Amino acid sequence: MNWLKKVRPKLSTIFRRERPTSEEAKWDTCVNCGQMIYHKEMVAAQYVCPHCGHHHKMPPLERLGALFDGGAYSQITVPKQTDDPLKFRDKKKYIDRIKATRTETGQQDAVIAAEGKIGGIPSVIAVQSFSFMGGSLGVGAGDAFVAGALHAVREKAAFIIVTSSGGARMQEGILSLMQMPRTTVAIQMLREARLPYIVVLTDPTTGGVTASYAMLGDIQISEPGALIGFAGPRVIESTVREQLPKGFQRAEYLLEHGMIDMIVHRHELADKLAAVLRLLMDGARDDRPLALAPPAKARRGAAAT
Repeated sequence: MNWLKKVRPKLSTIFRRERPTSEEAKWDTCVNCGQMIYHKEMVAAQYVCPHCGHHHKMPPLERLGALFDGGAYSQITVPKQTDDPLKFRDKKKYIDRIKATRTETGQQDAVIAAEGKIGGIPSVIAVQSFSFMGGSLGVGAGDAFVAGALHAVREKAAFIIVTSSGGARMQEGILSLMQMPRTTVAIQMLREARLPYIVVLTDPTTGGVTASYAMLGDIQISEPGALIGFAGPRVIESTVREQLPKGFQRAEYLLEHGMIDMIVHRHELADKLAAVLRLLMDGARDDRPLALAPPAKARRGAAAT
């Protein structure tokens, strides 16, 4: 008997056993340092590069699992909206574009809201996903934000938004822009209910999102290196015809200039949120008013004087 016929079955068994699965063999490349990282290692590190610490975009469901105690949460139902209110079309129909994005991401729109506990404290978290049309703010995203805020008011829970967006969704025109005042009103309802509103800024947070709810938090937290601004640096440079300072619009620059309160590494974010909520929700648990905003009557009186 030929020796090859004897060893071939053994070789097949060895290679079959050691062959990695498609998921194990998948690689990611760090956009900052260029290092190759096994996808499963990237997921285990919450999408933070183990070589340079760069914070990559994190899927919304994994973000919720990392922030809520024990990864336990339940999603909040969002009212169904008209998918294509303006019958918009550019290179392709908006209705076709949004259906394709839903199939690709498994999400209904750019914002997902869920309830659970952080450090044992009832909380609602809304996460904005950049993978859904650049995290653009449209009616669906606005509905999810408002639904999450109203749920927090009903349940006397803290409300946290994790932002990641390129701005308003152009395919929805003025309806998209109207989500800016709409979400601002929802934030005011939280304040009148003496409930904390915390913003976690991730890369990137720009456009109409920055011009509305992303900059209205009682506490402004950012991940390291996040781009935060209204217009992008290239647009500003071409407009003012001046070279911008190094690190302009990055989280570290904003912290230095007093526009945010703290920068927190993703691995420490859940613990930091728990610590902040323990301070802010202490009064709510004791039925004492929180000092987040003066009563509505006091505000009107101050305005009159």
